[in-house]
Amino acid sequence: MDLRRIGDYDVLILVSLIWFLGKFVRYLFPPLFGPLQSTYGVSNATIGAAFSGFMVAYALMQFPSGAVADRIGPVRVIVAGASVAGIGALALVVDSPFAALIAAMVVIGVGTGVHKTVAVRLLARVYPTRTGRMLGVHDTLGALSGIAAPAAVVLFLSPPAALALALDRLPGADWRALFLLTGLAAVSLAVVFALRIPGRLPDDANADGGDAAEPGALDYLRLFRNPRFSAFVLVTIGFSFAHNGLVAFLPLYLARGVGLPMTTANLLYSLVFAVTFVQLVTGDLSDRVGRFPVMVATLGLAAAALAALVTLPGLGVGAVVAAVVVALFGLGSHGFQPVRSAYLMEVLPDWLAGGGLGVVRTLLMGAGALAPAVIGTVADVAGFRPAFALLAGSMGAAALVAGGLWATA
Repeated sequence: MDLRRIGDYDVLILVSLIWFLGKFVRYLFPPLFGPLQSTYGVSNATIGAAFSGFMVAYALMQFPSGAVADRIGPVRVIVAGASVAGIGALALVVDSPFAALIAAMVVIGVGTGVHKTVAVRLLARVYPTRTGRMLGVHDTLGALSGIAAPAAVVLFLSPPAALALALDRLPGADWRALFLLTGLAAVSLAVVFALRIPGRLPDDANADGGDAAEPGALDYLRLFRNPRFSAFVLVTIGFSFAHNGLVAFLPLYLARGVGLPMTTANLLYSLVFAVTFVQLVTGDLSDRVGRFPVMVATLGLAAAALAALVTLPGLGVGAVVAAVVVALFGLGSHGFQPVRSAYLMEVLPDWLAGGGLGVVRTLLMGAGALAPAVIGTVADVAGFRPAFALLAGSMGAAALVAGGLWATA
């Protein structure tokens, strides 16, 4: 395709900025678990279940968004998702009961949930020979929100004088201003995307299904007749459960399990995302050497780091060692993600690509959505170390299955 037709990478930049905001609003919640628990008087299990509600809504949108994009084109779906997420964020600006918080989280989950499945296929169509690299850029920018979100929480919970004066003019707690800014930015990006992108795409990138036969549910289910495809889905499920469980509870684990100050724990949480630039390397490397060698290496590193996290409370280590382990997990978990998406776009038939990717992402995000509730419940019953040991086992299983797929390729 002639990339000159999309100018200075308009599609990549705007799609990635929308993904950044979608991830930003998701990653605002875990650093706010402590303040939310204090405000509403809820347990680890309750706040974990609320976040699971967000993630379930996100997961349930994966297949519908891909299937709808196959029919009406990705631009409309991406614009609608960003708009809904922005409206959900704006609903959190004023003080409200816990039920209203949960409802707004679900709305945000629906809005952000339509983006990734559609964006992956759009980028694969626009950049067919450099899919791994472009997905690496997209996922890297999205993951940078994991640095920005906890830093923003720290800033808004302990604001300097000038910011504190501005926050005093807003209704509700100071942290609600974060959702005001996020909501306005999301709606603005939706408008820019709708106006700018349709005329900048290659001819077939925003095409709908046209006269082609519309796939049915059985067509998507037949994908799982392939044992290797099913095994790879298990890899993605194991990874997603471990990754989302850690992302939801890492700040509390570092504070209550390892014994670090909460401010330090939130800053170390951002390290998971500070190393996101590894995706630029792994995405490009997988284009050159193959998908499975990179996937096995990254999953193995993430599993080893999780196992090390489980041992930290018994070793009495300080923040420096904890920071190294957290960064290693970030390298492994982020390094895996663009390679996973690129591999799926290779193995899925083009006529099933949108909905097929949606099916896989529904399963993996469904597992990830359950993780906060499961880990919160285990933490309440048995403590954080057994909960994180469960995450380490899930990631280790994913690495072993990926290794088996590589060995039998």
